[in-house]
Amino acid sequence: MNFGGFIDDSSGTNEGLGGARIVADIPYNTTTMPTGVFSQPRLVSSSIPKNMFNSPGLSLALQQPNIDNQGDETRLGENFEGNIGRRSREEEHESRSGSDNMDGGSGDDHDPTTAAGDKPPRKKRYHRHTPQQIQELEALFKECPHPDEKQRLELSKRLCLETRQVKFWFQNRRTQMKTQLERHENSLLRQENDKLRAENMSIRDAMRNPICTSCGGPAIIGDMSLEEQHLRIENARLKDELDRVCALAGKFLGRPITGPPLPNSSLELGVGTNGTFGTTMATTTTLPLGHDALPTMVVPSNRPATTLDRSMFLELALAAMDELVKMAQTDEPLWIKNIEGGREMLNHDEYLRTFTPCIGLKPNGFVTEASRETGVVIINSLALVETLMDSNRWAEMFHCMIARTSTTDVISNGMGGTRNGALQLMNAELQILSPLVPVREVSFLRFCKQHAEGVWAVVDVSIDTIKESTTFVTCRRLPSGCVVQDMPNGYSKVICVEHAEYDESQVHQLYRPLLSSGMGFGAQRWVATLQRQCECLAILMSSTVPTRDHTAITASGRRSMLKLAQRMTDNFCAGVCASTVHKWNKPNAGNVDEDVRVMTRKSIDDPGEPPGIVLSAATSVWLPVSPQRLFDFLRDERLRSEWDILSNGGPMQEMAHIAKGQDHGNCVSLLRASAMNANQSSMLILQETCIDAAGSLVVYAPVDIPAMHVVMNGGDSAYVALLPSGFAIVPDGPGSHGPISNGHVNGNTGGGSSRVGGSLLTVAFQILVNSLPTAKLTVESVETVNNLISCTVQKIKAALQCES
Repeated sequence: MNFGGFIDDSSGTNEGLGGARIVADIPYNTTTMPTGVFSQPRLVSSSIPKNMFNSPGLSLALQQPNIDNQGDETRLGENFEGNIGRRSREEEHESRSGSDNMDGGSGDDHDPTTAAGDKPPRKKRYHRHTPQQIQELEALFKECPHPDEKQRLELSKRLCLETRQVKFWFQNRRTQMKTQLERHENSLLRQENDKLRAENMSIRDAMRNPICTSCGGPAIIGDMSLEEQHLRIENARLKDELDRVCALAGKFLGRPITGPPLPNSSLELGVGTNGTFGTTMATTTTLPLGHDALPTMVVPSNRPATTLDRSMFLELALAAMDELVKMAQTDEPLWIKNIEGGREMLNHDEYLRTFTPCIGLKPNGFVTEASRETGVVIINSLALVETLMDSNRWAEMFHCMIARTSTTDVISNGMGGTRNGALQLMNAELQILSPLVPVREVSFLRFCKQHAEGVWAVVDVSIDTIKESTTFVTCRRLPSGCVVQDMPNGYSKVICVEHAEYDESQVHQLYRPLLSSGMGFGAQRWVATLQRQCECLAILMSSTVPTRDHTAITASGRRSMLKLAQRMTDNFCAGVCASTVHKWNKPNAGNVDEDVRVMTRKSIDDPGEPPGIVLSAATSVWLPVSPQRLFDFLRDERLRSEWDILSNGGPMQEMAHIAKGQDHGNCVSLLRASAMNANQSSMLILQETCIDAAGSLVVYAPVDIPAMHVVMNGGDSAYVALLPSGFAIVPDGPGSHGPISNGHVNGNTGGGSSRVGGSLLTVAFQILVNSLPTAKLTVESVETVNNLISCTVQKIKAALQCES
């Protein structure tokens, strides 16, 4: 709120008034000042012309020679105060009504052309609105405080007023409402302040004259009760906490923040930050302001965050942000190029010399993975930041990597209507599409900060060291995230850093090289997925239809098919990883291979699935073929009969095609299998395939023909029942334990034998084994699905070996 200029008395003396003029009658605009508030006088240079003053008394006082400083200043003060007081009361009375205007103006226009010695200016006429006009204006103000030009013009014609009069009336009315609201808030704060002051004074008086509760006489300080000792300790702790929070807020806002002055109280006797009482308690709750130490207080996870918790979270977030930015900008010797794959590897010795772990030392038995990747994506920085800070949009963007996520607490929404300074507590389940890799459950802080125009950073850091967890922690997220910089034409440059510690004993031997190299949950996978998803969104939002797409499908039909395909892929991922999206049970019946995981669940009242008992079986195997070759083989509808029992032994025909990227492998297709005989109706199969630098996916499900006709015409796809199956392909990673050229299986490639590069293939099926949800699972059903997986893997191996 701008109250105009203030008198500059920084020198602390009354000298120098002769060389300056006091601006008291400068015209002001009520649109920029609250009603009833007059701009205070301020010192300006002597170059201001005399005709700026329209008060003869004030002008004459200023023109007199400064013979006696004190006397001149006295006369000047009298003229100044009297003139200002009269003008303030008059203008406050006029602005309070919000309806007075002078000659169609705002009611505050003054003529600055009259000099000090000239005749006084002609008094201008003020036009006061009629009660009917005020009633009409008030009625519109209640509905629309900010009318547009069209509304103002219509109202001025109806009320026989000028457009300027209507405009200034609304400006004055809004200013009046704002002033009234501020006065009300100030009144409430003043009452609260008086209440706290009275309470403080009563406590101080009680502490000055302590009374013994036993005899009623004066008490000795050394014989204070246990309750009083606790109060003293709590008072010292709260003072330390206030200083710490003010310092953190200063870091957070970029400017120093000071707390309210605290009176000297007898509660400080013998306590303080170094007192004999409470030294232990105060130090155990103190969070260091620097980044060189760890918080020692543990926050229980079963209660909401308090002020102390939030200050600890903020301190951790600031330390994590500093580390992320440095890791994103620093090259060698912190990051070293890998000779084999060309990827960047973290120099852990240099990392320990450069940074102090902000969440403590690595737990015993944990291993570290770290990676960094840079890429260009078709999305601007603001849109990407909004996606990352919204848990639902984040999970939708990375739906193959995130099984489930939620925001448990919003500590700060940001400043100035932006995400700058936003801080929130989140939970997430991160997944690799394989039953041999457990889902990573992490609880972390997500902090967003704008570093420059068009440059943002979003960092995640686990809070396991300062917040108790009810479950055993198998993964910790060290400062990880991305730095986003705007580029021309709506593109952004993204530098992603992923750094984590996890329990390797929970991971199968096949996937340990992939995870340790940072290719499983690493930065390359996040950037590649982001690039593919943004490219898909850009194509879908484009008005031009790709040449490969079937033009017979309408725009609404394309959206319905893509929505159905995404639901199919999400259900496939949930079945492979057995995340908490569905409640899975592990059956005890049947003979199942060691690396095959079989789970069951009941499908009840879900319109997107057939009712009954759903059995999901998944396994992962190593194949001595490249990921690209394996993906091309599995997505080719002409070769589908070599491994798919649904193909009826013949090739399939592509009935519809929707492109989702520049790569031909990113698409949604509708396939039709050949009929075995004339009496058998053909079957439709919905298939989605996607590929990027981190891996590929082939998901399919049989669908009902009438239901697909509805979807292709733009109908609701939520009622199409399907159970997906498919494949997930990732590279085996450096140092894989796959077979080497002499036929043995070993992770060490020494002795002159070179390792054969290969792929890790995950095969998964979801099958309805019984249409009754209350039925029991039979041994035959489990063995049938187990045989189906084994048979499919053997067919794929045989087909690829025949091609080689």
